[in-house]
Amino acid sequence: MSHRLEQLTSAIDRGVREVIARGFSDPRIAGLITVTEVRVLQDLSQAFILVSVLPQEKQELTLHGLESAAPFIRREVGDIINARTMPQLTFRLDTSLKKQAAVLKDLDRVREQIEQSDAQRALADETNKPPQDLQT
Repeated sequence: MSHRLEQLTSAIDRGVREVIARGFSDPRIAGLITVTEVRVLQDLSQAFILVSVLPQEKQELTLHGLESAAPFIRREVGDIINARTMPQLTFRLDTSLKKQAAVLKDLDRVREQIEQSDAQRALADETNKPPQDLQT
């Protein structure tokens, strides 16, 4: 990736985050919106903005609202970063965070099961030990 492309990508990322943080009057855009990644094509014609939306029930409607607001967001980001050429913005849903959270949840569940079985084994070993002679 060229230095110019990296700078533009970073500036667009920063600008989109700022515009989203200001909020929108569109009632479809709701919930916690996080920009997870920005990818700009080499020819600078298009930028893909990956977003994560919580709660999950609002993600499709919010994504639709962001797509509708893309020209407005593009204009606002262009004003913020003062770029000569501003690529078209395309919003996409980033499900990687949700997948990571699901994997971590599964790992926690397995860890708890292992801890429970270890505790049960330790308890079984304690109850099956022969009594020790008391020395006085």
